[in-house]
Amino acid sequence: MHTWQRGIGVTMLSAAILLAGTACGAKNNDNEANTGNNAGSNAGAGTGNTNGGGNTGSASGDALAAIKSAGEITIGTEGAYAPFSFHDKSGKLTGFDVDVAQEVAKRLGVKAAFMETKWDGMLAGLDAKRFDMVANEVTIRDDRKAKYDFSEPYILSKAVLIVKANNSTIKSLADLKGKKSGQSLTSDLGDIAKANGAQLVAVDGFNQAIDLLTSGRIDATINDKLSYLDLKKARPDVPIKVVAETDNVSQSGMLFRKGSTELVDAVNKALADMKADGRYLEISNTYFGEDVSK
Repeated sequence: MHTWQRGIGVTMLSAAILLAGTACGAKNNDNEANTGNNAGSNAGAGTGNTNGGGNTGSASGDALAAIKSAGEITIGTEGAYAPFSFHDKSGKLTGFDVDVAQEVAKRLGVKAAFMETKWDGMLAGLDAKRFDMVANEVTIRDDRKAKYDFSEPYILSKAVLIVKANNSTIKSLADLKGKKSGQSLTSDLGDIAKANGAQLVAVDGFNQAIDLLTSGRIDATINDKLSYLDLKKARPDVPIKVVAETDNVSQSGMLFRKGSTELVDAVNKALADMKADGRYLEISNTYFGEDVSK
Protein backbone atom coordinates (compact mmCIF):
# COMPACT_ATOMS: atom_id res chain seq x y z
CA MET A 1 0.00 0.00 0.00
CA HIS A 2 3.00 3.00 -2.14
CA THR A 3 3.91 6.06 -4.03
CA TRP A 4 0.93 7.38 -5.88
CA GLN A 5 -0.73 10.24 -7.55
CA ARG A 6 -3.64 11.66 -5.66
CA GLY A 7 -5.91 14.47 -6.80
CA ILE A 8 -6.58 17.65 -4.93
CA GLY A 9 -9.81 16.14 -3.69
CA VAL A 10 -7.89 13.69 -1.53
CA THR A 11 -5.76 16.50 -0.19
CA MET A 12 -8.91 18.36 0.79
CA LEU A 13 -10.32 15.23 2.42
CA SER A 14 -7.11 14.64 4.32
CA ALA A 15 -7.07 18.25 5.45
CA ALA A 16 -10.59 17.90 6.76
CA ILE A 17 -9.42 15.14 9.05
CA LEU A 18 -6.98 17.40 10.78
CA LEU A 19 -9.21 20.44 10.88
CA ALA A 20 -11.72 18.32 12.76
CA GLY A 21 -9.13 18.31 15.55
CA THR A 22 -10.49 17.10 18.82
CA ALA A 23 -14.06 17.40 17.65
CA CYS A 24 -14.58 14.26 15.60
CA GLY A 25 -16.38 11.11 16.21
CA ALA A 26 -16.13 10.26 12.75
CA LYS A 27 -12.58 1.40 7.06
CA ASN A 28 -11.39 -0.73 5.80
CA ASN A 29 -11.00 -3.42 5.56
CA ASP A 30 -10.02 -4.75 6.47
CA ASN A 31 -10.32 -1.60 5.08
CA GLU A 32 -10.61 0.48 7.97
CA ALA A 33 -10.32 3.47 5.93
CA ASN A 34 -12.18 6.57 5.87
CA THR A 35 -15.06 8.71 6.76
CA GLY A 36 -14.40 12.42 7.26
CA ASN A 37 -17.69 13.24 5.56
CA ASN A 38 -21.12 11.75 6.00
CA ALA A 39 -21.14 9.96 2.67
CA GLY A 40 -20.70 6.56 4.27
CA SER A 41 -24.07 6.81 5.95
CA ASN A 42 -25.89 7.97 2.84
CA ALA A 43 -26.96 4.74 1.23
CA GLY A 44 -27.65 5.22 -2.44
CA ALA A 45 -25.59 8.42 -2.71
CA GLY A 46 -23.10 9.11 -5.48
CA THR A 47 -24.06 7.72 -8.89
CA GLY A 48 -26.91 6.05 -7.16
CA ASN A 49 -29.39 3.41 -8.06
CA THR A 50 -32.80 4.92 -7.58
CA ASN A 51 -34.58 1.64 -6.99
CA GLY A 52 -32.62 0.99 -3.81
CA GLY A 53 -31.81 -2.60 -4.58
CA GLY A 54 -29.62 -4.99 -6.52
CA ASN A 55 -30.66 -6.91 -9.60
CA THR A 56 -31.74 -10.44 -8.88
CA GLY A 57 -33.19 -13.22 -10.98
CA SER A 58 -35.13 -16.23 -9.77
CA ALA A 59 -31.82 -17.62 -8.48
CA SER A 60 -28.36 -16.31 -7.78
CA GLY A 61 -27.16 -17.94 -10.99
CA ASP A 62 -29.39 -15.54 -12.94
CA ALA A 63 -27.61 -12.46 -11.54
CA LEU A 64 -25.72 -11.66 -14.74
CA ALA A 65 -28.84 -11.99 -16.88
CA ALA A 66 -30.80 -9.78 -14.48
CA ILE A 67 -28.07 -7.15 -14.52
CA LYS A 68 -27.94 -7.10 -18.32
CA SER A 69 -31.71 -6.92 -18.50
CA ALA A 70 -31.76 -3.96 -16.08
CA GLY A 71 -28.87 -2.28 -17.89
CA GLU A 72 -26.99 -1.57 -14.67
CA ILE A 73 -25.03 -3.25 -11.91
CA THR A 74 -25.47 -1.91 -8.39
CA ILE A 75 -22.20 -1.70 -6.47
CA GLY A 76 -21.77 -1.34 -2.72
CA THR A 77 -18.90 0.88 -1.60
CA GLU A 78 -18.01 3.18 1.30
CA GLY A 79 -17.51 6.48 -0.48
CA ALA A 80 -15.32 7.55 2.43
CA TYR A 81 -12.28 5.32 2.03
CA ALA A 82 -9.55 7.15 0.13
CA PRO A 83 -7.93 6.33 -2.18
CA PHE A 84 -10.24 3.43 -2.95
CA SER A 85 -13.67 5.03 -2.71
CA PHE A 86 -14.13 8.69 -1.73
CA HIS A 87 -15.54 12.05 -2.81
CA ASP A 88 -13.40 14.68 -4.52
CA LYS A 89 -13.70 18.40 -3.78
CA SER A 90 -16.65 18.70 -6.16
CA GLY A 91 -18.48 15.90 -4.33
CA LYS A 92 -18.05 13.38 -7.12
CA LEU A 93 -17.58 9.76 -6.08
CA THR A 94 -14.16 8.59 -7.24
CA GLY A 95 -11.25 6.35 -6.27
CA PHE A 96 -9.37 3.27 -7.39
CA ASP A 97 -12.19 0.80 -6.67
CA VAL A 98 -14.75 3.14 -8.19
CA ASP A 99 -12.76 3.50 -11.42
CA VAL A 100 -12.09 -0.24 -11.66
CA ALA A 101 -15.75 -1.07 -11.00
CA GLN A 102 -16.91 1.46 -13.58
CA GLU A 103 -14.57 -0.06 -16.15
CA VAL A 104 -15.83 -3.56 -15.30
CA ALA A 105 -19.44 -2.39 -15.74
CA LYS A 106 -18.56 -0.83 -19.09
CA ARG A 107 -17.10 -4.12 -20.27
CA LEU A 108 -20.22 -5.93 -19.13
CA GLY A 109 -22.20 -3.53 -21.26
CA VAL A 110 -24.10 -1.94 -18.36
CA LYS A 111 -24.07 1.19 -16.20
CA ALA A 112 -22.40 1.24 -12.77
CA ALA A 113 -24.78 2.43 -10.04
CA PHE A 114 -23.00 2.92 -6.71
CA MET A 115 -24.69 2.63 -3.33
CA GLU A 116 -22.71 3.98 -0.40
CA THR A 117 -22.76 2.36 3.01
CA LYS A 118 -20.51 2.05 6.04
CA TRP A 119 -18.15 -0.92 6.06
CA ASP A 120 -19.84 -2.61 9.00
CA GLY A 121 -23.09 -2.79 7.01
CA MET A 122 -21.52 -3.73 3.67
CA LEU A 123 -21.93 -7.51 3.82
CA ALA A 124 -25.42 -7.23 5.30
CA GLY A 125 -26.34 -4.97 2.39
CA LEU A 126 -25.12 -7.57 -0.08
CA ASP A 127 -27.04 -10.29 1.78
CA ALA A 128 -30.18 -8.15 1.62
CA LYS A 129 -29.70 -7.74 -2.16
CA ARG A 130 -29.33 -3.97 -1.90
CA PHE A 131 -26.54 -4.30 -4.44
CA ASP A 132 -25.11 -6.89 -6.81
CA MET A 133 -21.43 -6.54 -6.00
CA VAL A 134 -19.11 -4.90 -3.46
CA ALA A 135 -16.04 -2.96 -4.63
CA ASN A 136 -14.23 -1.74 -1.50
CA GLU A 137 -10.86 -3.50 -1.12
CA VAL A 138 -12.53 -6.51 0.51
CA THR A 139 -9.96 -8.99 1.78
CA ILE A 140 -10.39 -12.54 0.49
CA ARG A 141 -10.68 -14.81 3.55
CA ASP A 142 -11.71 -18.42 3.97
CA ASP A 143 -14.63 -17.57 6.25
CA ARG A 144 -15.96 -15.13 3.68
CA LYS A 145 -15.40 -17.55 0.81
CA ALA A 146 -17.64 -20.01 2.63
CA LYS A 147 -20.53 -17.55 2.37
CA TYR A 148 -19.70 -15.36 -0.62
CA ASP A 149 -18.15 -15.52 -4.07
CA PHE A 150 -15.06 -13.46 -4.91
CA SER A 151 -13.51 -12.32 -8.14
CA GLU A 152 -9.87 -13.05 -8.80
CA PRO A 153 -7.62 -10.84 -6.61
CA TYR A 154 -7.05 -7.36 -8.05
CA ILE A 155 -5.30 -5.70 -5.07
CA LEU A 156 -2.40 -6.92 -2.93
CA SER A 157 -1.68 -5.06 0.29
CA LYS A 158 -0.27 -5.12 3.82
CA ALA A 159 -1.53 -3.75 7.12
CA VAL A 160 0.51 -1.30 9.19
CA LEU A 161 0.49 -0.24 12.85
CA ILE A 162 0.12 3.54 13.08
CA VAL A 163 0.78 5.67 16.18
CA LYS A 164 1.34 9.36 16.94
CA ALA A 165 4.70 10.69 15.79
CA ASN A 166 5.83 11.30 19.39
CA ASN A 167 4.82 7.84 20.68
CA SER A 168 7.84 5.95 22.01
CA THR A 169 6.06 3.12 23.85
CA ILE A 170 4.42 1.25 20.95
CA LYS A 171 7.05 -0.21 18.64
CA SER A 172 5.49 -3.52 17.63
CA LEU A 173 2.15 -5.30 17.45
CA ALA A 174 2.91 -6.95 20.79
CA ASP A 175 3.03 -3.49 22.40
CA LEU A 176 -0.68 -3.06 21.68
CA LYS A 177 -1.59 -5.11 24.74
CA GLY A 178 -3.87 -3.02 26.92
CA LYS A 179 -3.73 -0.05 24.53
CA LYS A 180 -6.67 1.57 22.74
CA SER A 181 -6.73 0.84 19.02
CA GLY A 182 -9.26 2.46 16.70
CA GLN A 183 -10.74 -0.20 14.41
CA SER A 184 -13.82 -1.23 12.46
CA LEU A 185 -15.03 -4.02 14.69
CA THR A 186 -15.83 -6.47 11.88
CA SER A 187 -12.63 -5.97 9.88
CA ASP A 188 -9.51 -8.10 9.48
CA LEU A 189 -7.52 -5.25 10.99
CA GLY A 190 -9.66 -5.24 14.10
CA ASP A 191 -9.02 -8.96 14.42
CA ILE A 192 -5.26 -8.34 14.32
CA ALA A 193 -5.48 -5.65 16.99
CA LYS A 194 -7.63 -7.84 19.22
CA ALA A 195 -5.29 -10.81 18.80
CA ASN A 196 -2.47 -8.63 20.10
CA GLY A 197 -4.36 -7.63 23.24
CA ALA A 198 -5.60 -4.21 22.20
CA GLN A 199 -8.73 -2.61 23.61
CA LEU A 200 -10.80 -1.91 20.50
CA VAL A 201 -12.40 1.50 20.03
CA ALA A 202 -15.03 1.36 17.29
CA VAL A 203 -14.53 3.71 14.33
CA ASP A 204 -16.39 4.13 11.07
CA GLY A 205 -13.21 4.28 9.01
CA PHE A 206 -9.65 5.43 8.48
CA ASN A 207 -10.28 9.18 8.77
CA GLN A 208 -11.99 8.82 12.10
CA ALA A 209 -9.23 6.56 13.39
CA ILE A 210 -6.59 9.11 12.40
CA ASP A 211 -8.58 11.95 13.97
CA LEU A 212 -8.90 10.05 17.25
CA LEU A 213 -5.21 9.18 17.10
CA THR A 214 -3.95 12.72 16.50
CA SER A 215 -6.24 14.06 19.23
CA GLY A 216 -4.90 11.50 21.73
CA ARG A 217 -8.16 9.62 22.26
CA ILE A 218 -6.67 6.32 21.06
CA ASP A 219 -3.12 4.99 21.17
CA ALA A 220 -2.92 3.36 17.76
CA THR A 221 -4.72 1.98 14.73
CA ILE A 222 -3.93 -0.93 12.44
CA ASN A 223 -4.80 0.09 8.93
CA ASP A 224 -4.17 -0.25 5.23
CA LYS A 225 -0.67 0.72 4.15
CA LEU A 226 -1.88 2.21 0.87
CA SER A 227 -4.31 4.49 2.71
CA TYR A 228 -1.58 5.57 5.12
CA LEU A 229 0.81 6.44 2.30
CA ASP A 230 -1.94 8.28 0.48
CA LEU A 231 -2.58 10.46 3.51
CA LYS A 232 1.11 11.13 4.15
CA LYS A 233 1.64 12.04 0.49
CA ALA A 234 -1.20 14.53 0.61
CA ARG A 235 -0.41 15.82 4.14
CA PRO A 236 3.17 15.02 5.13
CA ASP A 237 2.71 17.15 8.25
CA VAL A 238 0.17 14.77 9.83
CA PRO A 239 1.84 13.80 13.16
CA ILE A 240 1.64 10.03 12.75
CA LYS A 241 4.07 7.27 11.88
CA VAL A 242 4.20 3.57 11.05
CA VAL A 243 6.06 1.44 13.59
CA ALA A 244 5.30 -2.07 12.29
CA GLU A 245 3.64 -3.93 9.45
CA THR A 246 2.16 -7.38 9.07
CA ASP A 247 4.15 -10.13 7.39
CA ASN A 248 1.29 -11.46 5.33
CA VAL A 249 0.16 -9.87 2.10
CA SER A 250 -3.61 -9.75 1.85
CA GLN A 251 -5.51 -10.19 -1.41
CA SER A 252 -8.67 -8.28 -2.18
CA GLY A 253 -11.42 -9.03 -4.68
CA MET A 254 -14.86 -7.95 -5.78
CA LEU A 255 -17.49 -9.58 -3.56
CA PHE A 256 -20.73 -11.28 -4.66
CA ARG A 257 -23.54 -13.34 -3.21
CA LYS A 258 -22.86 -17.07 -3.21
CA GLY A 259 -23.79 -18.81 -6.44
CA SER A 260 -23.22 -15.81 -8.75
CA THR A 261 -21.00 -17.95 -10.97
CA GLU A 262 -21.80 -16.41 -14.33
CA LEU A 263 -21.47 -12.87 -12.97
CA VAL A 264 -18.16 -13.66 -11.27
CA ASP A 265 -16.83 -15.22 -14.48
CA ALA A 266 -17.83 -12.16 -16.47
CA VAL A 267 -16.18 -9.82 -13.96
CA ASN A 268 -13.03 -11.95 -13.94
CA LYS A 269 -12.88 -11.74 -17.73
CA ALA A 270 -13.30 -7.98 -17.58
CA LEU A 271 -10.49 -7.67 -15.02
CA ALA A 272 -8.21 -9.94 -17.07
CA ASP A 273 -8.92 -7.95 -20.23
CA MET A 274 -8.22 -4.69 -18.38
CA LYS A 275 -4.84 -6.00 -17.30
CA ALA A 276 -4.06 -7.29 -20.79
CA ASP A 277 -4.87 -4.04 -22.60
CA GLY A 278 -3.27 -1.73 -20.02
CA ARG A 279 -6.40 -0.10 -18.61
CA TYR A 280 -5.90 -1.61 -15.14
CA LEU A 281 -2.31 -0.32 -14.98
CA GLU A 282 -3.50 3.11 -16.09
CA ILE A 283 -5.99 3.27 -13.21
CA SER A 284 -3.48 1.83 -10.72
CA ASN A 285 -0.82 4.36 -11.75
CA THR A 286 -3.28 7.20 -11.28
CA TYR A 287 -3.78 6.37 -7.61
CA PHE A 288 -0.63 4.50 -6.57
CA GLY A 289 2.09 5.09 -9.15
CA GLU A 290 2.49 1.35 -9.62
CA ASP A 291 0.63 -1.90 -10.27
CA VAL A 292 -1.02 -2.89 -6.98
CA SER A 293 -2.15 -6.26 -8.30
CA LYS A 294 1.41 -7.63 -7.99
